[in-house]
Amino acid sequence: MSEDWIAPSILSADFARLGEEVDAVLKAGADLVHFDVMDNHYVPNLTIGPMVCEALRKHGVSAPIDVHLMVTPVDRLVEDFAAAGASYISFHPEASRHPDRTLQLIRDAGCRSGLVFNPATPLSWLDHLMDKVDMILLMSVNPGFGGQAFIETTLKKLATARRLIEESGCSIRLEVDGGVKVDNIGRIAQAGADTFVAGSAIFGAGDYMQTISQMRSEIAAVR
Repeated sequence: MSEDWIAPSILSADFARLGEEVDAVLKAGADLVHFDVMDNHYVPNLTIGPMVCEALRKHGVSAPIDVHLMVTPVDRLVEDFAAAGASYISFHPEASRHPDRTLQLIRDAGCRSGLVFNPATPLSWLDHLMDKVDMILLMSVNPGFGGQAFIETTLKKLATARRLIEESGCSIRLEVDGGVKVDNIGRIAQAGADTFVAGSAIFGAGDYMQTISQMRSEIAAVR
């Protein structure tokens, strides 16, 4: 299994001080920056685009930026985010007319590729795409809104995804996003995740370093 990564989701940050907020969570021990992109078509919410990604790079953020595209169509924004400095670009297979082509487009742009699975989306999409994926992201809430509780059936899905990764022999990160907190991150890690997206659980805490340290302790306890 890969090294465990904690990925604060910047949608929960104070956007008036976004550069400072990202600097603070990275200094507190975060590993990568999670970047949720919603277009008010694929999901009923509207967030941020490649200009914000580019601004973080110009601000001096050198950590990997993990872009989660909740948009349709997908391909044009892949090129824009790659140019803006994204490290990982993940998308929902249902949102692309040709997921295989989109995955290749991401890699051709110099980024690592990912597929995102909503709670009701089957992992069978991976049957013919596993060798083209660098990250699998399982949504543990329904995308589009913050503040939702972790969907417990995600644990079983994580275990299945972990088994598929091990059987494939490929180097693929397994990420989970939605309702991740200090009090459940251990169970999520035990189920097979190695990359943990947390928004309000980190940015809503008074002490970023203490919260991230507690998360790492909970993960370490099950490794």
